[in-house]
Amino acid sequence: MKSGCEGKEKNRMRSRELPIIGGTPPADGGVRPSKTSRWRAAALITLNVLMALHILQWWLMGTTVSPIEPSEAMYTIQQGALNAGFIFFSLAILATLIFGRFVCGWGCHVVALQDLCGWLLKKMGIKPVPFRSRLLIYVPLIAAIYMFIWPTVVRYFSKPPEEPLIPQFTNHLLTTDFWATFPPVLVAIPFLFICGFVTVYFLGQKGFCTYGCPYGGFFAVADKVAPGKIRVTDACNQCGHCTATCTSNVKVHAEVKRYGMVVDPGCMKCMDCVSVCPNEALYFGFGKPSVSVKKSVRANYSLTWNEEIAGVIVFVGSLFAVWNVYQLVPMLMALGISIVTTFLVLKAWRLVTRDDVTFHRFALRSSGSFKIAGWIFLAFAVGWAGLVAHSGVVRYFESRAARAFEAIAIPDELALADANPGQWLGASDLQYATAGKRSFDSASGLSLFDNKEAISKRAWIEYLLGNNERALELLAEAAEKQSGSGGAISRYYRGAILNRMGRHEEALREMDAVFSERPDLSAAREEKGVALWKLGRTVEAVSIWSELLEMNPALPFTASFLSGAATADGRTEDASRFESVAAPYIPNDARFHWVLGLRLQEMGMGQLAEKHFGQAVRRNPAFMIRRKRSP
Repeated sequence: MKSGCEGKEKNRMRSRELPIIGGTPPADGGVRPSKTSRWRAAALITLNVLMALHILQWWLMGTTVSPIEPSEAMYTIQQGALNAGFIFFSLAILATLIFGRFVCGWGCHVVALQDLCGWLLKKMGIKPVPFRSRLLIYVPLIAAIYMFIWPTVVRYFSKPPEEPLIPQFTNHLLTTDFWATFPPVLVAIPFLFICGFVTVYFLGQKGFCTYGCPYGGFFAVADKVAPGKIRVTDACNQCGHCTATCTSNVKVHAEVKRYGMVVDPGCMKCMDCVSVCPNEALYFGFGKPSVSVKKSVRANYSLTWNEEIAGVIVFVGSLFAVWNVYQLVPMLMALGISIVTTFLVLKAWRLVTRDDVTFHRFALRSSGSFKIAGWIFLAFAVGWAGLVAHSGVVRYFESRAARAFEAIAIPDELALADANPGQWLGASDLQYATAGKRSFDSASGLSLFDNKEAISKRAWIEYLLGNNERALELLAEAAEKQSGSGGAISRYYRGAILNRMGRHEEALREMDAVFSERPDLSAAREEKGVALWKLGRTVEAVSIWSELLEMNPALPFTASFLSGAATADGRTEDASRFESVAAPYIPNDARFHWVLGLRLQEMGMGQLAEKHFGQAVRRNPAFMIRRKRSP
């Protein structure tokens, strides 16, 4: 057994700094400061200021250029929506094909955040140590393929033969809803914290770029064929200053010695290595690309092969656990959380299986003895992994609930035909609704945060199962918590259910609230007319329906209501005219006629209702049984 003195001496030996040989060092003997870093910091600060001004301009004027964000290119590829993000991303890749991966180093707000976090950690005496993995390095490229290429592959095999592979482009260079494709601010803040400070602290200064950024996956590939590289002259004497100052975790001195240039695609052309070279041996220049050489510089990986495989398993499990949990966590944030989880789990495993483990300048375990820092690290790792596992359980129930909800086949019009939708549920629909309720209840009971998008789905399942009051409560909650269009849609459904339950005053208030956010929602106008009609305000109801039909004649329910109203007033010609307007838009479907008959019957328009009941029975005699049971 080693003595305590021997253990302390071993730790002191580990903490010694290796000397940097050769060159002309500054007066204090260390690596001289990079002059380029100041220019790059100025460029990144300017970038963030311009981003803030972009948001401010949209906030003040209501219209602005669409987000200049690479992720926006997804909507161009999938939907043909040509936007500023697609143009920027395309130009950035083209520039990388020539000059190498400089856009990341000089024009990325996440790199700016990571550099800031790295600078703050160094001020606290902590130098971020790079985490090096053989397998996880491919995560950004796989994520990029999933985001930008996989949708086109799916479209190729699933689209009808007559549709083009690439959707027709539409102009989306300007937008009035700048934040529509971004996560809420309450999600964006922890996202920036995790993908900035947390990844830098655990994975190194460019930790998120290395293991989480899908755009970097494409930039890294483009960099391999770019002629623009950091190159070297014969003045290099392998002093190592370049490697010591590189924040992209590149072994600059080893690569320029072996290849005459930097071939690592992680090089972001920050130019710090060029600036600090005491012999001015490094420069940016053009020549053969890195793809033309066979890489043979050995990397000191952080993991054994067994740990690599375990790390992939942990990473994939973590990704599926947190991605879109609560329908809040976006993909990029999930990637950042997952790679940090992988690091923590593997480091914690070493901590409990090895006698000596360090992290930064802290000894976590020495000579088999846990240190205070070790217990703190282990507690943090267990807590972090526990939260991820908890998210995975919630995500499991959310996924089951969402699948059950999507499998319910009953159309909304049929379910809203009267206040008893259960009569229309087939055996499979009832099974899916029951399973969906169980899963939604389980997810809600375990959740740490509200899944705002799931509340309205829960409400619909409760309504289908006959729990109308509970459905109304959930829809009111959804309308309050969901912003914009989502809240308006929840209010519409709540008003429609209130109408079927005979609570027309409440339904009218809901529809008025809908118009404040979605004045274009024709179904809400139709339902408002229903509420007014049932309240005896028939003139107002007819006025609303007439307005609506002028705006859109393809509304068979609205035209039929007007026909029934005209019949009630004895205006037979108008009644026939409105019937003719509705006829082309009524499908040749027994169930649709039956639903329309129920709605007309509810309105007291019995004569026209009987016509549609008869149409339903002629198309499907099975409806005769229902007709006999109807009041």
